[in-house]
Amino acid sequence: MLKNKRKIILIILLTLFFSIAIIYSIFLKNNSVETLSKYGSRGNEVTQIQTKLKRWGYYTGSIDGIYGTKTLNAVKYFQRKNGLTADGIAGPATLKAMGITSSSSSTGSTTSNNSNVNLLARLIYGESRGETYTGQVAVGAVVMNRVKSSSFPNTISGVIYQAGAFDAVSDGQINLTPDSTSKKAAQDALNGWDPSYGAIYYFNPATATNKWIWSRPMTVTIGKHRFCK
Repeated sequence: MLKNKRKIILIILLTLFFSIAIIYSIFLKNNSVETLSKYGSRGNEVTQIQTKLKRWGYYTGSIDGIYGTKTLNAVKYFQRKNGLTADGIAGPATLKAMGITSSSSSTGSTTSNNSNVNLLARLIYGESRGETYTGQVAVGAVVMNRVKSSSFPNTISGVIYQAGAFDAVSDGQINLTPDSTSKKAAQDALNGWDPSYGAIYYFNPATATNKWIWSRPMTVTIGKHRFCK
């Protein structure tokens, strides 16, 4: 009789042990934070990556939230074009370059605004450091004017990373750390100051070789940059 009771108690304890183990593993799975997306990953972050890369012309597959071969190759292509390590892993640096807030970061308007300021400041620094302050704000304003235009992507990151849009993205200068002047200029552009007078393009007349850009109606010249619509 005592032997049977011991067996029953042992069975109950083992059942409780395995039940707790299963519950704990489920809890960890549901509450873990994936710090990077890579081949085989699934979820919302992968969907964001595919959506942005497809919009910018790097990705041609379907937006299914599955990090497969096409997504891997698109991420590598994006990384090569933007001066990042082309390992196909969407880690913090790559996600930051794409303007994607990691799932481990807090959400909200403050975080979003800080992300936009930083990204725009990096573009301004890469494109126009050395220009006057007004000229730097004007470069930021061009980005904002493109966001408002139906001819361009409707987000700051989308405009900046549109394939072939900005030299600073193509040559990797977008990844340089912006100075305080660039950050201030980015904030002013975000707040609505537009020294470019509605321009959606700008170029340096001393170095431009594209005949088409010369045909665009000019709005203003600031420093080395000519702004146009």
